[in-house]
Amino acid sequence: MSMRENFWETVPLTQLTPDEWEALCDGCGKCCLNKLEDIDTEELLFTRVACRLFDDSTCRCANYAERKRHVPECIVLTPANLDEIAYWMPETCAYRRLHLDQPLPRWHPLVTGDPASTHKAGISMLGRTVSEAAVPIDDWEDYPLDPD
Repeated sequence: MSMRENFWETVPLTQLTPDEWEALCDGCGKCCLNKLEDIDTEELLFTRVACRLFDDSTCRCANYAERKRHVPECIVLTPANLDEIAYWMPETCAYRRLHLDQPLPRWHPLVTGDPASTHKAGISMLGRTVSEAAVPIDDWEDYPLDPD
């Protein structure tokens, strides 16, 4: 994996290599959570109900390479769709933060050099989710994500 030093501080998102783009993911797993939006207030509620492909023992997609084939509604994040998607991403998300010209959080693996720093900081969904396969959609609101 070839990446430029501190690329997240110097290179625009649109000019990242595929490896650099993927390295921005902190592994929190929150993008894989199902979200609900209040029609009246437009308030976003993150639930603990995760995509059926999410593995909460690793905080990774169980089939990342073929996720769109198995979960057609999965959104593949790109620099081109960040404007419309950023709202749905967690506030701590590196893609969202860099898109909004904010720095990476101090616990981010690129900052710490430790791939487990997101888990150690208590930010990740490690062991905190239920699968959407086990929860009817009408019950998702009963599984709110506690604020960090």
